[in-house]
This record gives sequence, C-alpha cells and structure tokens, in this order.
Amino acid sequence: MLSVLSVLVLLLMAVNLGLALAHALEFPGKLRLGEPAYRAVQAIYYPGFTIGGLVGEVGGMLLLIVLLVMTPAGTVRFWWEGAALGLLVAGHSVYWVATHPVNAFWLKDSKLATPGRLFFGLLSAPGGDWRRKRSIWEWSHVVRAVFFALGFLSMALALMR
Repeated sequence: MLSVLSVLVLLLMAVNLGLALAHALEFPGKLRLGEPAYRAVQAIYYPGFTIGGLVGEVGGMLLLIVLLVMTPAGTVRFWWEGAALGLLVAGHSVYWVATHPVNAFWLKDSKLATPGRLFFGLLSAPGGDWRRKRSIWEWSHVVRAVFFALGFLSMALALMR
C-alpha cells in the first residue's frame, strides 16, 4: 500500500512540475507579445490548468500528508517526504500570494461559470500596469517550477529509501 501511494504522490507531483515548467518555458516567448496578444494567450490556460492544479497540487498535498502519517517517523524516507511536502506547500503558497491575484486580474472581463467566477474572485489584484502583472505572473511560475522540481526530486529520493 505504501509503495502504491508513494508512486501516486510522485505522479501528482510530476503533474505539478509539468504545469509549472510549461509556464516557465513559455516565459521568454511571451515577453515578445504585446498586450492584446498576451491577454488572448492568458485565457487559453483555463480551465485545463485549473483542473490540473487542483488535482496535482491539492490532491498531491493531501495524499502526501497521508503518506507521511503512514511512514515511520524519523526515518530517512520520512524526512525526504517531509521535504517534498514542504516544497509542495511553498509552491502552492506562491500561487495564492502571487499567481492567483494576477489570474483574477487577467480574467476579470471573461465570462466565467459561477464556480470560476467565485474561485477567481478570491484575492483579486487591483488594476495596474499590465507589464507589471505579466512580470509577477511569469516569474511566479518560474519560482513554482523550482519548488516543484525540488519537491519532485525529494519525493523520488524518498522512494529510493
């Protein structure tokens, strides 16, 4: 059971890493876009990345907590899993502090279903220069990719123990 749960957690962490890395790798190309094109591109991420984030990040954190409870405390594996959870939480925190408010800014004029309107209405960022919003959004994904890569490696090392 522990092995199956560990592999599932690693898979969910791979989803997190994949989504954040996809955004980070787009960064240089998206800097060449003017405001209308950039805003148009931003709208393509929803709902796919939202669903992936919900399943990967929230599901990954919850299953990793369960895994930590099942792992004998004080073992090397336990500490690697704990590090993976800490890095996953750190990456998720960056989302709520930096990425989500800017998502709400990009989507403020979009026609969203009620769940989307409620979700993206949380912590919305006030108006401002779109270039500054772009910079915050893009760099937040680079930071998230780093946290998720380190978390994925920590979980992989836990599996090796």
